[in-house]
Amino acid sequence: MNKISPEHFYVLIGKNVAKFRKEKNLSQLDLSLQMGYKSVSVISGAEIYYNGTHFNLEHLLKISQILEIELCEFLKE
Repeated sequence: MNKISPEHFYVLIGKNVAKFRKEKNLSQLDLSLQMGYKSVSVISGAEIYYNGTHFNLEHLLKISQILEIELCEFLKE
């Protein structure tokens, strides 16, 4: 991976989370509930990097386990 800005990195991760979530036919609410949240705000904001909202490592670990994919898949262009 070449030098990229943190913003580009977070946008890439958000897009990948959304892509894999949709491939598994999970709504943002379904994923949020499985992660232990009561609303979609974390997922919806981080998928589009809204106001700098992004996934942290704990989020990504939980999401990878729920979606049954390798954590590194979120980092691929």
